[in-house]
Amino acid sequence: MIDISKENDLQPGSQKPAEIPHPGESAPQGKAGRPFWSGTITIGLVNVPVRLHTMVRDLSVSFRLLHRTDGQPLRYDRVCTKDDKVIPWAETVKGYEVRKGEYVIFEPDELKAVMPESNRKIRIEKFVYYLSLDPVYFETPYILTPDRSEEAYNLLVTALKELGRAAIGTITLRTKEYPVVVHVYGGGLVLTTLRYADEVSSPHAFESLAALPVPKEAELTLAKRIITDLSGDFSMADYHDRYREAVLDLIDKKLAGEKVVYAEPPQPEEAKELMQALKETLSSLSKK
Repeated sequence: MIDISKENDLQPGSQKPAEIPHPGESAPQGKAGRPFWSGTITIGLVNVPVRLHTMVRDLSVSFRLLHRTDGQPLRYDRVCTKDDKVIPWAETVKGYEVRKGEYVIFEPDELKAVMPESNRKIRIEKFVYYLSLDPVYFETPYILTPDRSEEAYNLLVTALKELGRAAIGTITLRTKEYPVVVHVYGGGLVLTTLRYADEVSSPHAFESLAALPVPKEAELTLAKRIITDLSGDFSMADYHDRYREAVLDLIDKKLAGEKVVYAEPPQPEEAKELMQALKETLSSLSKK
């Protein structure tokens, strides 16, 4: 018995699973689902009422842990590591580990006191050139739609598009305040939450990158030729989750009663000397 747990597609906390298309079916182009947040884009004294919708879905296949004997799902209980007893919800509290095995305990009211204010606003603070933004800070995109504010909404879309700008501000979602960028995409507005600076590691933090050797001229010439030969247009539709497709195909075979035989993968080739690998790669590209 096999169980596929499908990922959520709508709003934070929603229990409705996303539809996972079967390999061979046409890939979905997204759904115009219900909004999970409504408020206003606030620019000075200008307010544009909007709704926030989920834009991306995780279609990864996940598995349930089952009891081999009867094929039923296992339940995770709240077992105290000291007493080895199951603890009811009424006796649980939130804690933060300050040292190994030492926790600071918080009561619900204490956490409410420091929770960021949710005033249903996307507070715009400045405008920047969209292409000046570092995509490493981009986190999760959401679609913004007008909330009976089509005229003001489209005015903002048109102005941002013609100026090549994006709006930078903040929003509070559930218990966290996020820096965000609001930009034009596909004829509408997209809000993308941003990671804070201290959530992103810099390559400068790695000592191994501090003293990289200067490339040899001959190797650099071949590397540039390979990159040039492999250059082309990019389309995300060219890429598929092959593992997910293989798992779903495996499920079909097991449901049909077919025997699945594991075949040992071929041994990887030994790493070639860099110059030889560059020459052989370039030679294989020239034959295509």
